[in-house]
Amino acid sequence: MTESPPPSASSEPAEPGGTSGLSVLDPPGFHGAAPAPAAGAGQPSPGRPEGTDRRPEDGAAPAPGTPDAAPDGTAPASTGAQDRLAGRLSDFASLHEHTERLARARGLGATLDAVLASGTALLGADRALLVTVLPGGGPSQPLGLGLDRASLGALETVPADQSLLARLLREHDRPAEVRSHDLAEDPAIGARLRELAGQLGLGGCYGLPLATEEDGPLAAALWFYDGPADPTDRRRELARRYSEVAAPLLAKQLDAEKVRRTTEALRRGLLPDRLPQPAGLRLAARLVPAGLDRSCGSDWYDAIPLPDGTVGLTVGSVSGDGPGAGPGSAPGAAAAMGRVRAALRAYAVLEGEDPVSVLGDLELLLKTTEPTRSATAVYAWVEPEERRVTLAGAGHCPPVLVTRYGAEFVETSLSAPLGMLSCWEAPGVEFTAERGDTLILYTEGLARRFGQTLHSGQADLRRAAADAPRDVRTDPERLCAHLLAAAAERDADRRQRADRRAAGQDPADRDGGSSPRRSTAQAPATDDLMLLAARFE
Repeated sequence: MTESPPPSASSEPAEPGGTSGLSVLDPPGFHGAAPAPAAGAGQPSPGRPEGTDRRPEDGAAPAPGTPDAAPDGTAPASTGAQDRLAGRLSDFASLHEHTERLARARGLGATLDAVLASGTALLGADRALLVTVLPGGGPSQPLGLGLDRASLGALETVPADQSLLARLLREHDRPAEVRSHDLAEDPAIGARLRELAGQLGLGGCYGLPLATEEDGPLAAALWFYDGPADPTDRRRELARRYSEVAAPLLAKQLDAEKVRRTTEALRRGLLPDRLPQPAGLRLAARLVPAGLDRSCGSDWYDAIPLPDGTVGLTVGSVSGDGPGAGPGSAPGAAAAMGRVRAALRAYAVLEGEDPVSVLGDLELLLKTTEPTRSATAVYAWVEPEERRVTLAGAGHCPPVLVTRYGAEFVETSLSAPLGMLSCWEAPGVEFTAERGDTLILYTEGLARRFGQTLHSGQADLRRAAADAPRDVRTDPERLCAHLLAAAAERDADRRQRADRRAAGQDPADRDGGSSPRRSTAQAPATDDLMLLAARFE
């Protein structure tokens, strides 16, 4: 391994096929205007991102006899300067395009994808690999471009002392860049990395750290060529400038992701960490929470073992700061959900055999302690041995009972959500299930994923449960997974249809046959997906 001084902006670009050996450069400074990218290694690969076109070096002399050529066949100085200026302007335009794309990225995943794709384009590379620094130190699982899962797994087996990514993530003595003309033949590369380079067809390599003075190393990226190659000085300078813009943006996304993960962990901590498995009853639950930056409420589920051997089952949802509250109130709704669920557990222990009383007490508590909030809920008291169920709902979706003959709604009486009226009241419903039946409680968010409206979504959810294969219906875990998958499939189909309408590709769905409808299907989910399944054995 050799060390080289920082590249100079005035140096001529180096063509692919330069000196072999891994080079580790000290941190570079900016030297004048950004140089223009020149010829990369080989020809662009099919499917390479935009901006990977490779043009001849700027300032090449015109052929003798052309109008711009001097009598001795050389280019006039003014022509060369104009060509270099045009090249630099083109480089700045390309850099601006890629940094704009990065600035438009929303979320950590989109930001990392943009860094990989733009770096590949600016360097004229073929494949790429990126890792971020985990909160406790060390690299995350790698993210690849043009590398399948097996290739990424193989690259993870490179020992730390041979890893180029590990060098770029050092707190101290961190190189400004690493590069190798041919990984498989480079004596400065460790044996395992050379072996993998030969197996995966990795040729030249160029890597950069993404770091800030305040945060230190945040991520490291490697770009690969399919054959022996070096990026030109101009392409390297563009990639370095891009990484200096990307690093602070990535720092913000990593901070936001850390906050999101912490918040979601606390939110999940307000829900049961496990479900009881009483004799005669098998329980399963699923929760897919909407992000708190988008959520308009917070859902809960619970299974409460009662002193007499019976079980209380409940799902519900607390809205934000009252009717019509928006996403800004979601964190407060999550905290309120924890308080409401804790209160409901207490009421269930005291009078769990009477669901109407349980919800009535919960409504009184909500109006007293959470006057600006409302909630929907369903509570079911279950005797597993006799398979007897008594339940009541407050403005909530009707449960679904899956039997050997299909699936049907357990019709609860029409009632208002808790906290909406001066006095909540609704009758309970009692029925006896058969052995092998499964009762499904769910929240509104799941139903809305199934259909355009709440009513149609509930009908589609019931059909999806009825149409599930027999071996799925007999296993509550598999049934929950089946319903979530079916909801995702229907939601994706609806988005595609909306996109086609928005693009005017479906004349039958156009308004009046003239102007396409505007698509709203890409709006992120604002409701949690929640369901609780109980199978009678």
